[in-house]
Amino acid sequence: MLLVVMDYAICEHRCVLLLASFALWCAWRVSEHYLDGEKRVAALLLLTFIPFFNFHALKYNANTVLIPLWAVATWCFLRSYETRSALWAALAGLGAAAAMMGKYWSIFLLAGLVLAALIDRRRMAYFRSLAPWVTVLVGGIALAPHIAWLVANNFSPFTYAVDAHLSNATSAAWSGLSFLIGAFGYAAPPLVMWLIVARPRPAALADTIWPTDDPRRLVVLSFILPLILPCFAAIAVTIDIVSLWAMCAMTLLGVVLLSSPLIRVSRRATTWLLGLAVVFPLLVTLASPIIAIVIHRQGVPNYGTHYRLLAAAVDRAWRETTDKPMRYFGSYTNTLNGVSFYLKDHPSALDITDPRATPWSDEASVARAGIALACPEPEAGCMQKLNERAGNLPRHAATLSRRHLGVADAPVRYVIVVVPPHQ
Repeated sequence: MLLVVMDYAICEHRCVLLLASFALWCAWRVSEHYLDGEKRVAALLLLTFIPFFNFHALKYNANTVLIPLWAVATWCFLRSYETRSALWAALAGLGAAAAMMGKYWSIFLLAGLVLAALIDRRRMAYFRSLAPWVTVLVGGIALAPHIAWLVANNFSPFTYAVDAHLSNATSAAWSGLSFLIGAFGYAAPPLVMWLIVARPRPAALADTIWPTDDPRRLVVLSFILPLILPCFAAIAVTIDIVSLWAMCAMTLLGVVLLSSPLIRVSRRATTWLLGLAVVFPLLVTLASPIIAIVIHRQGVPNYGTHYRLLAAAVDRAWRETTDKPMRYFGSYTNTLNGVSFYLKDHPSALDITDPRATPWSDEASVARAGIALACPEPEAGCMQKLNERAGNLPRHAATLSRRHLGVADAPVRYVIVVVPPHQ
């Protein structure tokens, strides 16, 4: 029997490529009901110029996971609305539940789609059918276990999400505006390509922004509303939001831009788009060594280049202290999530600065099994909690620096403490 062990980074890259590809496939399936011929191909090609479907997608996190989940939920909702099919309605409920499980940010997708359905002129026929109620029922059943868990844990993830981004009214309003500006900036490359390829006249622009027929108008509403609603929520709850969170909301952009019958796209223009879509990533690939050097010299936020190095140092300190497996690892949010993936025993995580964020790691179990603690020394909050938990236990110091092409990045000193299992 042949056992193949993959490096985590390889698995991560393959996973994110699969997620982005699946999202593009969903966009392709959505477009078949609104576009044909060259326009359908061009719509898909336009999406490939959005950074969310290539470079940003290479970072595997909750935002990346949402790209295909929002795509499939939107696709199923639109088919359910147009066909009133119980199957599509059930799939829409499952898609909505999956999106919510991916990240609670998906509440804006669900709210946007509901509002789009309410605004649509065919709303009475839709809500009199079984479709919306099947969607609610199936989605509710799929989410029921998680809702029960939320209730049992006092909705701690919601509290953490709000507390982590809490701001003031002025900052929240500015972040909402910046969110829209940033989202428009990310969509700028395909918008420019669209203007060049389609050359829309004023009448075509008006029909693109607010279509005359109901199916296309529903698509526009389903695209715009999930992008606008977060801005109002940011002001209402006084939290800061960032434009990167719009990365899951671009599935319908190609359909919105090209579905107007007043828009014409020639085969020659589509071929030109295809060639550019192929050449663009090749050019960026050629430039990637220079980009990597610049990023390496400027540094990566949240100590991202040191996660694997710190994991090795934590594993070493644990093995030197005890022969028991490491069941728990404690740090603060960013270091905790980054380092945990590389630890050999795959321990459960404990956020020592906000234990509510990791309710599965209860104090009684941690006391019995022991825990490895690690904090970047510049992070005062993390260090304070580490010292409170460590007491008089010995500290292990590790100064880490990653090298790239013989050049080291800025060294950071980390403090590691091993709290051994209770005997």
